[in-house]
Amino acid sequence: MWAPSHHSVDPDLSGFVLGGPAADGHPDEGSGTVHGMSIAVLMCALLIVILLLGQAGISMHRAAKAADLAALAAADTARGLASGVPCDVARAVAAENGAVMDHCELVTREQTTVDVRTSIALFGPLEPLGPAVGVSRAGPPPGEP
Repeated sequence: MWAPSHHSVDPDLSGFVLGGPAADGHPDEGSGTVHGMSIAVLMCALLIVILLLGQAGISMHRAAKAADLAALAAADTARGLASGVPCDVARAVAAENGAVMDHCELVTREQTTVDVRTSIALFGPLEPLGPAVGVSRAGPPPGEP
């Protein structure tokens, strides 16, 4: 059972007991601080995980965008709308968008539809997940060769 404190009372702070509540032998004193700090550390760790997953998502979108643009450029080149070799043009467009072209193939009999796969490397703690990959196919509009 709890007994009143036998410490001296500060006359300027009416009712405030010098020596504080910890001197009374309450074992829970300071546990709120420990719990508060634990929650703060947990929230910081959760925020870091969310930011890392966001960064991985952004890299996936960048890889997909690079694949789309590279495939469109290669398809235009394959149709003769631009000069060059389709896969070389796709490789250059992917590089301009910060990606590496892993695969390029003309897939239709007319050789005007192009499949492209690009990747962007993830760094730091995301590296074990492997690269962000984008895949795209582009060709002429329906009804055109």
